[in-house]
Amino acid sequence: MTDKFQNDINNLVEELNFKGAGDFKLIVLLGLLGDFDSFEYTINLKNFIDNHQDINLDIFAIAIGNQNGKQKFCKFTGFREENLIVVSDNQIHNNLKASEGLDIGLGGWINMLLMLSGINSFKTIKEVIRGYTGDRKAKQIYSEFDKIDIFKFLKFSGNSFKQVFGDGYLRPFELATFRLNNMNEIIQNWGDYILNAKYLPQRGASFLLNDKDQVIYKFFSSDVLGYSSNMRDPLEFLSDLIKK
Repeated sequence: MTDKFQNDINNLVEELNFKGAGDFKLIVLLGLLGDFDSFEYTINLKNFIDNHQDINLDIFAIAIGNQNGKQKFCKFTGFREENLIVVSDNQIHNNLKASEGLDIGLGGWINMLLMLSGINSFKTIKEVIRGYTGDRKAKQIYSEFDKIDIFKFLKFSGNSFKQVFGDGYLRPFELATFRLNNMNEIIQNWGDYILNAKYLPQRGASFLLNDKDQVIYKFFSSDVLGYSSNMRDPLEFLSDLIKK
């Protein structure tokens, strides 16, 4: 890790006042608020904090969006508004060398559709398929008591997955259902979540800092639905903190 990169992170912490009370900080660089990864990653982080409330960690996120989108995003995901900064462009992303995704010169929509088809986003198709087939090595998402409401006309409980596929692992169609629910929220509030379509391909990054604000872990996404190095357990890199 170069001194320049560390200095850039330190300057970001200072500029955005990412102080926190814990010994560790996780700074998450999201793309657009309305990106699939932004919703999925943030919900996972919120659930992680809920399940480990004694963990000595503060989480801050930066996303491309506006204040209306921020309020709706935080209401839907449960992420704390005071820990989310919205910006109007990808200047911070460029400064920290996050991937801008595919750009063939035909606009953000075309670039995103191509990435969703696997072009310059090689892990995306595999991840989409996993959403439908399930994964015995990943954790389940819904408990039997969860109420699921898709597009306001498809309503069922998490118990449906248990009855058909059992429990204790990521069941077929479970992750796809979770992502469909997120997509529904994005579509309903498109104007607030998608500030500028040219940033649709923009990928994010994660930086874990210790009590001296030194970067002890970093990950740069290059794929749609690839916000972690291990999508079976996206927050595996935080597991050591749980043990402390």
